[in-house]
Amino acid sequence: MAKTKRRTLKKKRSSAAKSRHPARNKANKVSSTPPASRRPVQEKAAIRSDAFAKAILDAKSYRDDPDSLRALFEEASAKAASIPKTALNELGPYLQAMLRLIRAYARGDYRKVATDAFLTIVAAVSYLVDPFDLIPDEVPFLGFVDDATVIGFAVSRTRSVLDDFMVWETSSS
Repeated sequence: MAKTKRRTLKKKRSSAAKSRHPARNKANKVSSTPPASRRPVQEKAAIRSDAFAKAILDAKSYRDDPDSLRALFEEASAKAASIPKTALNELGPYLQAMLRLIRAYARGDYRKVATDAFLTIVAAVSYLVDPFDLIPDEVPFLGFVDDATVIGFAVSRTRSVLDDFMVWETSSS
C-alpha cells in the first residue's frame, strides 16, 4: 500500500511540474493535427457564426418545400453570377454543381443524396444569399471571403456527393 501511495504522489508531482513549464510541455507534445490541415481563424468564424447556424436551420425547411427550393435556386444563381471568379477560385464549378443539384432535387429528378449532405449544401447556398452573413458582400475585397469559406466547407463535406451528382448529370443527358 505504501508503494501505491508513493507512485500516486510521484505522478502528481510530475503533473505539477509539467504545468509549471508550459514551454517544455509544448515541445514534448506531438500535435495530432498536421500544420497543413489547420484552418485559419476566419474560416472557423464563418462556420461558427450565427448566420451559418440560421442557414442550417433554414435548410431543413427548404428541403421539405420544393417551391422554396426553386426560389433559393433562382436567388442563388443570380448571386453566384455576380461573384467575381477570383473570389471562389476552384470552388466555382462545385458551387454551380450545388445549384444544379438543388434544382434537380426541387424538380424531383434527383434524390440520390443523403439528407445530411443535402442539408449541408442547402445551408451553404442559403448562407450565400443571406445579406446579413458574417461579412456583408458590399465590403470591398472581404465581402465574399466568408461566403467562399462556407462554400469550401460544404464542398469538403460533400465532394463525393457532388461528384456522384455530376456523373449522374452526364450519364442522364
